[in-house]
Amino acid sequence: MRQSSILTRLLLLHNGRTRLWTALAILSVGTFLLLVSVLTWSDFDQLLSNEQSGGTESYVVIGKQIIERNMGGASANVFSASEIAEVRHAPQVLDAGEITPALFPVYAEVGGQLPLQTELPLASVPDRFLDAVPSDWNWQPGNPNLPVILAARFLDIYNYVFAPGQGLPQLSRGSVQAIGMRMKVGSGTNVQVFSAHISGFSDRVGSVLVPQSFITYGNSRFAASSGPARVMQLILRVADPSDPQFTIWLQQHGYTTEPQGLQWSRMRAIVQSVAAATGGLAALLLVAGALIFMLFIELSISRSRSSLVLLHQLGYSRRYLVSFMVRRFVPMVAGSLFLALAATVFVQVIVSARLAAAQLHLPSLPGVVVWAAFAIVSALILVVVYRAIVRSVTKVEVIVGL
Repeated sequence: MRQSSILTRLLLLHNGRTRLWTALAILSVGTFLLLVSVLTWSDFDQLLSNEQSGGTESYVVIGKQIIERNMGGASANVFSASEIAEVRHAPQVLDAGEITPALFPVYAEVGGQLPLQTELPLASVPDRFLDAVPSDWNWQPGNPNLPVILAARFLDIYNYVFAPGQGLPQLSRGSVQAIGMRMKVGSGTNVQVFSAHISGFSDRVGSVLVPQSFITYGNSRFAASSGPARVMQLILRVADPSDPQFTIWLQQHGYTTEPQGLQWSRMRAIVQSVAAATGGLAALLLVAGALIFMLFIELSISRSRSSLVLLHQLGYSRRYLVSFMVRRFVPMVAGSLFLALAATVFVQVIVSARLAAAQLHLPSLPGVVVWAAFAIVSALILVVVYRAIVRSVTKVEVIVGL
């Protein structure tokens, strides 16, 4: 202990403590900001994975963008067979299905305590794209009973917009499924009446869905014109709808989708920008802190030339002096780095608790990526400090001719 005290007085007597603590503070803040930028990216990626695990965010409905030059001709907005094949090979797209519209008029009537008459936009999608396939989801020509899947947003519009203004009761999903309706299909003398019922609800397609077999039957019998139905919308199963490549692909091809379908893409772009800006600032601070600390070490050793000569004459080797300086400075640097890590863990604990209240779940400790980033940054900084000590001691010894 006494020997260490003597070496401290001889080598570190003229240290500028303000410069030392400034360098340590900058290193700590820079490391903290870098870890926070990595933490932000990691947490968002975790949230995105959690949201997609439910499945609803992986389905996107697309169509061709309606603009002035193509709004007059419906054929310009139809997907051709080659375009559908291209969509199936687009970035992140795992599967694509056609939304087949009804080419015939449909008129629904609901009686009882809910007198309602309206036209319905019928369509069908392949069963694999349904939220859930009802047990009665089958129809064959000659069957008077028709199962229907209603877009969930239609019920919301009825409950919160239409019903209050018309003095009608609001309805739950269960009550709607218990209501029967009379559905008149066709026009003029070519009319057929079916008994329809709501079999389920869909959060994926904003239409009234019926089995594919009914749309095929209706288009062949009640449509004003013959020929296959023109596909104007596709439903996609997407691995990661927030992938910027997928968003760019949609824009390049002039395809559009509902805004909420790409909400995670916009959020990801914002998060990536914030994380990149924070990481850039952190890198600058780390470089500045390391340079200041290296300058501090070099000045400290340079001012101790006479002490180094004396210590060399007393039998202290270069290796021992380097080891002493390492034991002196490295714990300070390590302490500042671990302080930044502790602050990052604290941030994660607070964020995890706040998001849990909003039904969004994150682990209470940072992920592996954050720990790996801390290990890499710490190793680089400690190596830089060690090399600075060795270089400074060697440089002074060369100057004084030891």
